[in-house]
Amino acid sequence: MPGEKEINITLFDQLTLLERIERELERGGVETAKKEIEIMKNEINRKLYQKPPLDGSK
Repeated sequence: MPGEKEINITLFDQLTLLERIERELERGGVETAKKEIEIMKNEINRKLYQKPPLDGSK
C-alpha cells in the first residue's frame, strides 16, 4: 500500500496534467487540447514501459 508521500506525488502529477489540458483549452481550443493529451499519454507510456523500471525491479 502506498504511503502518504507516494499518494501526494500521484495527486500532484494528476493536478499538473489537468492544468496542462486547461491551458491548451484556453490557448487553442479542443484540437490543441487533444494534441496535448496525446503527448501526455505518450510520456506516461514511456515511463510505464521504460527499461529498467522506475521501481528498480526486474
